[in-house]
Amino acid sequence: MKLVTFHAHGQLAAGYLADETVVVCHEGDGVARALLALCATGADGLKAWSNKEIRRIPLSEVTLVAPIPEPLRDIFCVGKNYFEHAKEFHSSGFDSSSRDAIPQHAIIFTKATTSVIGPGVSVNSALDTTNTVDYEGELGVVIGRRAFQVAEADAMSYVFGYTIINDVTSRELQKRHGQWVIGKGIDTFCPMGPWLVTADEISDVTKMALTTTVNGEVRQQTSVADLIFDIPNLIATISATTTLLPGDIIATGTPVGVGIGFNPPKYLRPGDQMTVSITGLGDLHNPVS
Repeated sequence: MKLVTFHAHGQLAAGYLADETVVVCHEGDGVARALLALCATGADGLKAWSNKEIRRIPLSEVTLVAPIPEPLRDIFCVGKNYFEHAKEFHSSGFDSSSRDAIPQHAIIFTKATTSVIGPGVSVNSALDTTNTVDYEGELGVVIGRRAFQVAEADAMSYVFGYTIINDVTSRELQKRHGQWVIGKGIDTFCPMGPWLVTADEISDVTKMALTTTVNGEVRQQTSVADLIFDIPNLIATISATTTLLPGDIIATGTPVGVGIGFNPPKYLRPGDQMTVSITGLGDLHNPVS
């Protein structure tokens, strides 16, 4: 099921896609966190959701927002999690994470909830006064059950679904502060969407392909199978010490081809158009202002 949060006819609502139609299941109070709450309900909750139809609206008449526009807490993110990108980033001069090009353990940081925006919304590059804004197309994993000290073998049963994330970054601020929170948590620097696809629709995550384009030029193109630390490992690593909650989001890392990987770097500029596409999840478009 493709779950959506959207504006239609002057109000925010949530529901799911049925071909080119949006089925409205929730509107009014609490709608901004409707899908967040749904994450904790499992298969029975999804079945009930599919039977809550209020009305139907053509997809062309709605404006999609981030599927979880108000996350419960900051997004968990993973740095240097594709082999070629890890090498690319390490040699760029901006890597403050370690002396090793390939990390021995997953590099986990967080991205502020206030950085989340939906499809079509502009990334405000003016908030980075260093003019070093970069893109990072990533697969987002949404947790569906409370998870603490989960074994890798059981980890995928805790996944509710998947979405696309663009981990937009100020490279200079990322380098300057050592920790990555400031350079990556800037308002509007976390495009997410266009919808949340439930786990039952994705038979094999490792067969998903990720592509990022800027102004139509392919910059990133890889298979999710190339992750250094795969999804079960990430869930096990984080939950070993930190309880994951239903609706928590993990951005699993970006592949080779980011702007700082070029010589000279290809930083984003106002007017640029970014698109991140992942097999089965659609396309996430965002302009830069």
